[in-house]
Amino acid sequence: MSTINVPKREEVSSNNQEIFDNLEKGLGFVPNLYATYAHSDTALGNYLAFSGAKTSLSAKEKEVVNLAVSQVNNCIYCLSAHTAIGKMNGFDDAQILELRAGKASFDSKLDALAQLAKNITENRGNTDQNVLDNFFNAGYNKANLIDTISLVGDKTISNYLHSTTKVPVDFPEAQPLS
Repeated sequence: MSTINVPKREEVSSNNQEIFDNLEKGLGFVPNLYATYAHSDTALGNYLAFSGAKTSLSAKEKEVVNLAVSQVNNCIYCLSAHTAIGKMNGFDDAQILELRAGKASFDSKLDALAQLAKNITENRGNTDQNVLDNFFNAGYNKANLIDTISLVGDKTISNYLHSTTKVPVDFPEAQPLS
């Protein structure tokens, strides 16, 4: 059960109403988690700017990180949303389940990224040196590392927001890992 309401357009600031309108145009709806950020006059815009910022990681690589981090943080909202986005980026159901577990047997480079994202999240940034070495040996560079860490932070914010508010999931619900 939700601990906080999902605000409607008329319940948020004019700035957030404009963001809602843009989300509606771009996505066809305002996801409940994004709407929840709008309880603050600034958090939604700040979050969208941060999560939409340029990165050295591809859209597919971003989803690898999003899925691994959301699994570690046990966020059903973000797992559900990023399962849908992962499919839009070309991953199938089996690959998505693997990525959530922090691995990718189907692609050695994505495997190194998934392992890193999982390890950073589980260890709160105290990354295992072997995992880091594997990441660099897979062909990633220092810019990719910094962008991965930023993305872990970005996703953790949303994971924590949902874990605290428990707003309803408005995406097809992700299946549990076996």
